[in-house]
Amino acid sequence: MNLTFNNRVAFVSGAGRGIGRAIALQLAQAGCKVVCASKNIESCGKVADEISSMGLQAEALALDVSKSEEVKAAAEKVVDKYGQLDILVNNAGITRDNLMLRMSEEEWDAVISTNLSSAFYTVKYFARTMMGGRWGRIINISSISGVMGNAGQANYSAAKAGLIGYTKTLARELASRNITANAIAPGFIETDMTSALPRAIVEKAREVIPLKRFGKPEDIAGICTYLCSEEGGYITGQVISVNGGMGM
Repeated sequence: MNLTFNNRVAFVSGAGRGIGRAIALQLAQAGCKVVCASKNIESCGKVADEISSMGLQAEALALDVSKSEEVKAAAEKVVDKYGQLDILVNNAGITRDNLMLRMSEEEWDAVISTNLSSAFYTVKYFARTMMGGRWGRIINISSISGVMGNAGQANYSAAKAGLIGYTKTLARELASRNITANAIAPGFIETDMTSALPRAIVEKAREVIPLKRFGKPEDIAGICTYLCSEEGGYITGQVISVNGGMGM
């Protein structure tokens, strides 16, 4: 299927690697102008350069999405340059794993700020231009940890579960302006985060995945791109699990 994108501008946070990189690449290949945002300008810069080398349109933007004032400034910059923002992908995320009783307040606050509060900031400052154009797509990257919970990840699971409730509320509030909001909940995906897991944990995880393998970032990017297209316009308020069959 050839998906339809009508001169859309997309903003992808956490675009410097893994799932964010794959989403940025696929949206660019679909015809979008893509703003690749990351706290690390080198990583998102490489992705923007990679896209540009294909003759496609992208730029890098250094941004700490956990800071409201930085997100506000970034939104103003993007809208001033392009006159619009049509697609918002909230992908930025960190982990600070620990058992709940051992978890510090700093570990809790850092994950909640980066993984959940950031999505509040981006929608708050980008949604108005979508409302003005009466078209928009918001994708929040949640996690299977936000659906099922995960020992040692109280902060991460809470943030990712929060994204699901937030997404469903956005879908209700913004539907009248032709703006959809959906969450994608990846399972185990081959990224830098999972590559750091001990081999024993990886093997144990594969045992509970019916497909017996980890997914690839492109698996997430594919469904994200569809949801952002014209063809995905009647899907909103949903949580799409991409996890190889875990939790069926």
